[in-house]
Amino acid sequence: MAELAALEDPRAREVNERHGDDHGVNLSKLRALAKRLKTRQELAGQLWETDDTAARLLALLICRPKAFARDELDVMLREAHKPKVHDWLVNYVVKKNPHSEELRLAWFADPDPVVASAGWALTTERVTKKPEGLDLPGLLDVIEAQMRDAPDRLQWAMNHCLAQIGIDHAEHRARAVGIGERLAVLKDYPTSPGCTSPYAPSWIGEMVRRQHDPSRGGSALA
Repeated sequence: MAELAALEDPRAREVNERHGDDHGVNLSKLRALAKRLKTRQELAGQLWETDDTAARLLALLICRPKAFARDELDVMLREAHKPKVHDWLVNYVVKKNPHSEELRLAWFADPDPVVASAGWALTTERVTKKPEGLDLPGLLDVIEAQMRDAPDRLQWAMNHCLAQIGIDHAEHRARAVGIGERLAVLKDYPTSPGCTSPYAPSWIGEMVRRQHDPSRGGSALA
């Protein structure tokens, strides 16, 4: 904890706080610390229990993802109030855990929109990597009906799913683009030069173009 405190950078905190995160540790330095510590499951648990955002991020980098029980991950997600902690928990731990599909189904239907956003993030992973068994038209139905009025983090996750359906599944691309155009979610989101807009029709169009022309530069914002 003393070492994490020594890495505190006021400028990093200012940037992080604009995204809802309350820590001032440069993530590159945090990753370097994790690389030095290597995998340490017991220490990860102790760091998580501090409820300190930087400590929890470090915990997620040094833990053993497959070591967590289903209920442990459910509790952790509900405790992960900061966006970066939530994001890293889902992407670095839950996706590598044997209970990920069970949790996807449970969280997808959860009344808490932040918890539900994790279910949508796991669903988006399946849209891309393992779509067999998913009801893609049904997902588009839900997105069409609910995304416009969804709370921010849930809306973002649903929008990502919409974009990936359009990017990865040509047979649903026209409908995905049409839904994005009608709902206009994130259409005016500020996008840095060289990054792809999170507005689904633009995102789909750009990523499909890159599939046919790998030399295109830039990176998707989301």
